[in-house]
Amino acid sequence: DVCSSDLAVGLVRMPRFLALLFAVLSASMAAQGAPAPGPVFLLGGNSFQGALFAEALRPALRESFRGRTRVALILEAVHPDDRGAMEARLRAGFRDLGAEAAPVPLADTAAARSTLASADGIFIVGGETFVLLAALHRDGLLEVIRSRVRAGMPFAGSSAGANVAGLIIGTTNDFPVAEIPSRTALGLVPVTVNPHHPPPSAAAEFRLRAGKIRGYLRFNPRDTVLGLGEASMAVWRDGRLTLLAGSAWLYRAGEDRELKTDARSEEHTS
Repeated sequence: DVCSSDLAVGLVRMPRFLALLFAVLSASMAAQGAPAPGPVFLLGGNSFQGALFAEALRPALRESFRGRTRVALILEAVHPDDRGAMEARLRAGFRDLGAEAAPVPLADTAAARSTLASADGIFIVGGETFVLLAALHRDGLLEVIRSRVRAGMPFAGSSAGANVAGLIIGTTNDFPVAEIPSRTALGLVPVTVNPHHPPPSAAAEFRLRAGKIRGYLRFNPRDTVLGLGEASMAVWRDGRLTLLAGSAWLYRAGEDRELKTDARSEEHTS
């Protein structure tokens, strides 16, 4: 198996143990029949500028979604009163990328499964993570989405949508406003995601968030946490996590560091 010891197109050089960690995680996911990257885009939140995706995010999204005519939008994390406006915004955003998108009708489980089965892309919008995960469990859609990503379909999730792309819901910033049967999520990437990660310039907020994540890892030392800043985007593809825009931090018990987009990447064979 080939795994990068840097987690971006040129991220900061990572210690050997982190390279081995991701090699083991990737091998473990493959052994369990976990989805191969579709690719999987993780957006840290606030990913729009006006009516369109933020400029820094558009090139990579356009490359993967251009020409697709059945991008499935999962809007369940948004309050029902606001879903119409969000749908219109996302349709316009994907049209700018050269794609057509439409919402998944989660109120009708059979129709939702059919829509996802015929989709050629998936985007899960941000909002309330627990409401979103509850719906995915309730309607049995986790495995449907996994299978489509395994087949090579591109996936993108913003904020709550990035949360559910991880292994479990462990470091979300949301209140538990809905009951969930399990914290198990899609498992598209071998990390637990923390979106809206504050930048170091917001010193107090940064220290608080980093401290909370380190505290989480004291109780969950086998987890790896990816913190994603606002308007940031990473992609998981072919066993490599790449920071494409913005800022991100990788946390492991006893070790954390900021990821970079301007250093040279390396590969190691495990």
